[in-house]
Amino acid sequence: MRAPISIVIPTLNSQKTIKKTLVSLFEGIEAGIVRELIVVDGGSSDKTKEIVLACGGQFTVSRASRGFQLSNGVNLAKGDFIFILHSDSVLEIDWSKNIKKYFNREAGYYCRLSFDIKHPLALLTSTWANVRSKIFKLPYGDQGLLIPRKLLIENGGYSSIPIMEDVELALRLKGKLYGMPIVITTSSSKYSEQGWFRKGRKNIIILIRFLLGADPNKLYNDYYKS
Repeated sequence: MRAPISIVIPTLNSQKTIKKTLVSLFEGIEAGIVRELIVVDGGSSDKTKEIVLACGGQFTVSRASRGFQLSNGVNLAKGDFIFILHSDSVLEIDWSKNIKKYFNREAGYYCRLSFDIKHPLALLTSTWANVRSKIFKLPYGDQGLLIPRKLLIENGGYSSIPIMEDVELALRLKGKLYGMPIVITTSSSKYSEQGWFRKGRKNIIILIRFLLGADPNKLYNDYYKS
């Protein structure tokens, strides 16, 4: 029996974090549940490619747009289940033992978010993310997403948009997304650099604008310009 999970990770200049992400996945390969590590890169100028290849990943280059990158990765994937991860997120030890009970062909599952530092604002941010996901069924990409390949394709896959591709997909999959107790730890560096309140406020504003129908390309430009 072939391993059921294809891992898909979008990257762009991710050399500082991608190795830890990939290493956390090795236990899934050893357990026989991870079939392939697919990294879709947006044109990195650092050593992301070298690190991915050294870790045994499949590396392909795409236009720098996370939705487009993920769409390409899904098209390359051969597993019955696709596990979408960000390049700065690390799965907890023994995740490969716990994830098997979520091999449900009718639903997708996201992880419980935490940050890599102990700080009141980190706890507040992760708690909000977990509450938002549970109540509003709007998990973000940094929470990971395990989803049957067939279900994803039948629902249109990822839209080729540069931002909010995770929310856009979640809106189409409402009623079919659930939390699982596997903890995923994401990097706090962007929050620390920009300020927890500032980045948190920016994220909420972008989400509201997207839900009100704003153009994702304009949102992307506004988000990264600021």
